[in-house]
Amino acid sequence: MTTIAVVGTGLAGVRAAEALRAEGYDGRLVLVGEEAAQPYDRPPLSKQVLLGKCESQDIALTDEDLRAVLDAEWLLGTRATALDPASRALTLVGGRSLHADGVVIATGARARTLPGMPQLHGVHTLRTLDDAHRLREDLSRPGRVVVVGGGFIGAEVASSARALGHEVTIVEYEQKPLLRQLGPEAAGILGRLHTDHGVALVTGVGVTGLVGEEGVREVELSDGRLLPAEVVVVGVGAVPNTEWLTGSGVACDNGVLTDERCRTTEPGIVAAGDVAAYRCRGGRLRIEHWTNARDMPVIAAGSLLATLRGQDPMAQPVHDPLPYVWSDQYGVHLQIAGRPGVDDMLELVSGSFDDSFAAVYRRDGEISGVLAIDSPREFGRLRRDLRSAWSIR
Repeated sequence: MTTIAVVGTGLAGVRAAEALRAEGYDGRLVLVGEEAAQPYDRPPLSKQVLLGKCESQDIALTDEDLRAVLDAEWLLGTRATALDPASRALTLVGGRSLHADGVVIATGARARTLPGMPQLHGVHTLRTLDDAHRLREDLSRPGRVVVVGGGFIGAEVASSARALGHEVTIVEYEQKPLLRQLGPEAAGILGRLHTDHGVALVTGVGVTGLVGEEGVREVELSDGRLLPAEVVVVGVGAVPNTEWLTGSGVACDNGVLTDERCRTTEPGIVAAGDVAAYRCRGGRLRIEHWTNARDMPVIAAGSLLATLRGQDPMAQPVHDPLPYVWSDQYGVHLQIAGRPGVDDMLELVSGSFDDSFAAVYRRDGEISGVLAIDSPREFGRLRRDLRSAWSIR
């Protein structure tokens, strides 16, 4: 019997398993996940979970019906430590081996930490359900909160902490939050969103140290200032989980390198989700968005099955999505589509930049992205325009 191993049980891993079954694969299917918890959705961690509005069962990615459809072996709490591409044999923690005919790499990414910083109580990253529970426990007590990094995770954590009544400061290395992703005008709008809701925004400085004995007391900035804090949340990006592939021959460079069809450099091995750096018309991208983790595994599963069935893999669809991300902060809903550049012009389409609005980015007169706050209908229309332009480029 043919065996396919899916390494990773986050959204990308579960979606890959679903896609394999939907494409008619009826062989042995094994899902290997480092976390002991049943698969769960990550976006609520920085919002509803921190606020105590939902628990683990509310964000589950599988239920009894889906598990019955998948008919898979679940190796939860089990980490893959090596991969032999010639035999497609996985080495699991403890030395156990798992031999497979095909492998889907969906090991995701882990939160980046501040290098060289002491390990103190009250210092958190937010990537897993356990992370969210530990942070929620600290946020249940009075204390000042410093969020390092003004990206989406940092902004959502700041919003949640503020809603819980904390004094919150965001420290952002750039002059404005999300400056490189959204450009100066939109970054300024998001910066004002923080300050309008009582969050202090400290920009243009880095963090050089954490002060405290057992628990954190202060955050030391590169300009010498000290910010008092009982809770520190580090949201400075993520690192793809590829170390276990060292020596495997699977090419990695800030992620597992794949072609447009999610195939790695080794036959019978594909990759999808946050861990995958895929080739596309824009060069090579590794996207840590929920929609990419939802959609990319479908392409990966199709490519893998084509290889196993002796079909022409070049006849399979390519992964060339229109990037899309959303964020909920301070009671407003932010939506972004496309790949706007820092120098692209932001053009207001409806509403006001001081309130709800919809806007487009333009580069050399052509639409390159869409941005909206609390304007879902107009965003949908503009996103369709962007998708039409995207498809003919």
